[in-house]
Amino acid sequence: MSSPTIAPPLAGQTVGAAGGAFVIAEWRDAGGPPGPPRFIAPLHLHRNYDEAWYVLEGTLCVRVGDRDVEAKAGSAVFVARGTPHTYWNPSPGPTRYLLVMTANIFRLIQEIHAMPERTPTALQAVFKKYDSELL
Repeated sequence: MSSPTIAPPLAGQTVGAAGGAFVIAEWRDAGGPPGPPRFIAPLHLHRNYDEAWYVLEGTLCVRVGDRDVEAKAGSAVFVARGTPHTYWNPSPGPTRYLLVMTANIFRLIQEIHAMPERTPTALQAVFKKYDSELL
């Protein structure tokens, strides 16, 4: 009898690889004070790649084009390629969610996080490199 494969918790990690077809990441946002949205990502679009969120805990708001979609735990939001979008945690409490993305979007996020300075000009260039646009 073979031993079972034990999968570690995904929390804060990813499944998939930057060289593969897709990546799933579990991410969190701690929440914050009331006021205008604190965007987790700036308004942008991906020309040739779809993206989706699945909320595990709390609430996530996703701007899809000109609509704001509120997704509570157990809900999912899909953003089709070419659609301007951003997202944020609208509450003071934590939210935990899965981000399902192409490997290209994952590489974009990795490069943004590695940037020593996130100037508008530098960000525009990185988004363009990954067939995306910062709006």
